[in-house]
Amino acid sequence: MYVMLTGVAALWGAATGLLVPRAAYRFSVEPEDAWRDTCPAGHPFSGVARGWLGSTWCAACATGASARTTAQSKTAAVPAPPDEPDEPDGPAGSADASTGEGEGRDGDPCAETVARYAPAVLAPVATTLGCAALAAATGLRPELAVWLLLAPVAVLLATIDRRVHRLPDRLTLPLAGAAVVLLGGVALLPEHAGSWLSALLGGLALGGFYFLLFLINPNGMGFGDVKLALSLGVALGWYGWAVVFAGGFAGFVLGAVYGFGLVILRRAGRKTGIPFGPFMIAGALLGILFGGLAA
Repeated sequence: MYVMLTGVAALWGAATGLLVPRAAYRFSVEPEDAWRDTCPAGHPFSGVARGWLGSTWCAACATGASARTTAQSKTAAVPAPPDEPDEPDGPAGSADASTGEGEGRDGDPCAETVARYAPAVLAPVATTLGCAALAAATGLRPELAVWLLLAPVAVLLATIDRRVHRLPDRLTLPLAGAAVVLLGGVALLPEHAGSWLSALLGGLALGGFYFLLFLINPNGMGFGDVKLALSLGVALGWYGWAVVFAGGFAGFVLGAVYGFGLVILRRAGRKTGIPFGPFMIAGALLGILFGGLAA
């Protein structure tokens, strides 16, 4: 039964993880910029949820690339007249005019664009493994449904923070609210293994601790991390204070190891900022796994 449950959770993680890369690409902008509405070549997103859900493969770019390949093949198949001398190379771009490459550089935005505009492997793999691990640790207890719903959003936040060092309010605040509401509903069901009051207090405690760190060193701790700590504290607090401490501490350890490794490899200095959200989320995952196994 547990093997089947873990398999179903892994399939859920794979399916939802495939939707993460496009959303991450659209959200990964600077604070003053608007969310991306087009692929790098300028083709607008369309589909489910106003284009927020879908793959990272641009059909318009793929169609354009296929058309160019076909045109180049047909042109290459036509031999030059034998009685005409070779013409000298012309200005930049004119020598490639027959193949369309010169035109692509000057007027076709797809010419230099790969049809897949964002990495599409790491996020689905992380979501799949995370959901499978959560199912294996939690078992048939009702809070598993909450973890599986929150996991894709957590991976999305980690992906965005890794790319642009930013945790958007449109994700962190709803995530905290969803954690509170969903766990409140689970607390009404039989056979759950946590406490809703403890979850609320855990969110306040971890969020307050990160807020204190932000006040002490605003340059070292972003306010997005403070808002993310609210939802992570709620999830960790469901299993009690020991789990809150373990998950919060694990995040700091993972971040410190990563930063120290960058310094050793001379890829960063002692004051170089790193995205801390992924390590907070990884630490929270370890804490929830510990809490689920111990419950």
